[in-house]
Amino acid sequence: MFAIRSRLVGLCMAVLLGWLLGGCSTLGSPALAESVASGYTQYAYAFVSFEADRLEARDARAAQTLRERAVRLYARARHQALAALEADQPGFMAALSQPDPARWPSLRPDQVGLAYWGAAAWAGQISLSKDDPETVADLPLSIRLAERAYATAQDHGNGALASLMGTLEAARPGGSPARALAYFDQAIQLGQGRQAGALLAKAEGWAQPAGDKAAFAVLLEEALAVSTRHPSLANDVARQRAQWLLAQIDDLF
Repeated sequence: MFAIRSRLVGLCMAVLLGWLLGGCSTLGSPALAESVASGYTQYAYAFVSFEADRLEARDARAAQTLRERAVRLYARARHQALAALEADQPGFMAALSQPDPARWPSLRPDQVGLAYWGAAAWAGQISLSKDDPETVADLPLSIRLAERAYATAQDHGNGALASLMGTLEAARPGGSPARALAYFDQAIQLGQGRQAGALLAKAEGWAQPAGDKAAFAVLLEEALAVSTRHPSLANDVARQRAQWLLAQIDDLF
């Protein structure tokens, strides 16, 4: 179970890549559900889960309390996204759960954002639930949801979805490191040199599991450079994590 959590750390950077600043005015609309799901997911990572990582060495009990809070936030985000997809497309979750790929649901372009945040939040919840076998058992469904979104719009979020696909490919049992690397490289390309999160996702989702300390450091330094050239809220959070990881590099390898 620990392996699932440790190999999903790149999820946070996939989430950062999809940082949304918009909203909507129609109560109960899919767009509002997407905004709520994105808000819960972003807050869970940037202000709760990451703080738990930084606190771990000093106060393991407090770090665990924060992670439990992050799990609840991720669960709320997942519920918002999946409920909206179900309302918009009745039978969506039943179809997603079918063993026959031919019966899996398709997504319209306007549903991709909901699916992205639902999959990202679901994976985040799983990554912090190593002691909850029922939650961990949902990993294939979170991957399937992301795959459905990717089949509709590979370029969603300027690389956010491709980065999530890379993280999930690296995390799933029997996943292909080569396929994960291809997703991460696609995310970096789609980000057009402006998304520090894509580089961090590759560092944590590919270089770290591969034991490549040199590549890990290079990717983190590149992320810092991007965050300096292109300041934004998402890149600022990415910069903080990159700095923290560089400070921990000898403990990570």
